[in-house]
Amino acid sequence: MIFPLFTAKPLQRLALVAALFSLGISSTRLSAQVVAAAPARQRTPLVWSVPANAYFPSEGNNWEKRSASAAGFDSAKLAAAVQFAVTNESAAARDLELAHYQSFGREPFGDAVGEFAPRGDPAGMVVRGGYIVAEWGDVHRVDMTFSVSKSFLSSTVGLAVDRGMIHDVNDRVAPYVPFVVSQHPLSAGLGADRPMRGHQLTPFTGPHNSTIRWDDLLRQTSDWDGVLWGKPEWADRPDRDNSTWLTRERKTPGSAYEYNDTRVNLLALAATNVWRRPLPEVLREHIMDPIGASNTWRWMGYKTSYVLIDGRSVEVVSGGGHWGGGMFISARDQARFGLLTLRRGQWNGEQLLSEAWVRMATTPTAPQPTYGYMNWFLNTDGKYLASATPMTFAHVGNGTNIIIGIPEHDLLIVARWINNGSVDGLVQRVLAALQ
Repeated sequence: MIFPLFTAKPLQRLALVAALFSLGISSTRLSAQVVAAAPARQRTPLVWSVPANAYFPSEGNNWEKRSASAAGFDSAKLAAAVQFAVTNESAAARDLELAHYQSFGREPFGDAVGEFAPRGDPAGMVVRGGYIVAEWGDVHRVDMTFSVSKSFLSSTVGLAVDRGMIHDVNDRVAPYVPFVVSQHPLSAGLGADRPMRGHQLTPFTGPHNSTIRWDDLLRQTSDWDGVLWGKPEWADRPDRDNSTWLTRERKTPGSAYEYNDTRVNLLALAATNVWRRPLPEVLREHIMDPIGASNTWRWMGYKTSYVLIDGRSVEVVSGGGHWGGGMFISARDQARFGLLTLRRGQWNGEQLLSEAWVRMATTPTAPQPTYGYMNWFLNTDGKYLASATPMTFAHVGNGTNIIIGIPEHDLLIVARWINNGSVDGLVQRVLAALQ
């Protein structure tokens, strides 16, 4: 299938965008979520203790289970909670490429540039004390996980900070990434008729972009201005007032929050250039293999997201499935990663992610106190997960895919393909099942 927005020249693409909007074609989530800085708030990180002699599963399928009663649950109530998750399946199409074109694909420049795959049935797990207490669906099936990919992405940045490759999250990004050699013309917003050759991108130049810090990218407060992999930042959840798309005044980095996948992918590009190798290699070596994850997960980018580093072609992965790609992973492997975050970066006596990094990741963002580092959602206002505790955190992706950590109960919930409005209902029922 040929997408006219993808193949058209730049001016033609803008004309097509205008034509689409004149016909009333718009996304159901068209308006970007921009939250300006509120008055100064206390930015206290979430801090909890990891249980002494905590259990960690060994690699592969060697993950011990406990009965509901042995783990402190009412068996009947926990079974009802599981049934609730199964019954309240997402209403979105199981053909995830079709689902894309029914939602984000209707935005300007919304054409798919990464892989999609049909999804499976609802699946998930309840883990307490590190032990599996309940499972539903095919927990070994590899599916897209959308924005949960962001949590893996920020972890690779955390690994770089822990190793001194990034000296301080408050450093400006520009000195670390003076330029990038891209292999695809659309990555710089050039026409698709340009020949395939390497060309320089300078994403952190100019009065605004040069002031962006790593912390701004991690918190989605950079307000970066530009085009990456053929996707203008303004085209992701654009404002309904199209007169502002190319002309609005930029906000000082750190002062306003906006959930924006182009800028997330910019962080992936910057991290790839710091590591000088593919981020999936970094993640596998330092996170996934040590926590005993399977070898079935895959982390992908776009057909446009290739750069030259040290003489080789390197794919820059995406931080979600907004235009395809991102992390494809099983519920079991998601749960292992969730247990690592619930254990504050510790795994079986080894600190894979530093305590300092976890504290920063769980520190509320000033203009958006329910968000830490991507993709740690914090329950500070008690609204998203009203039934959970203020200490609760979650890694959330479209679908809905969600990993929920409730430290007070050493409890982890993984739910896949559940209706977003039913997530709190699941949490409520699991907590009510606790004896």
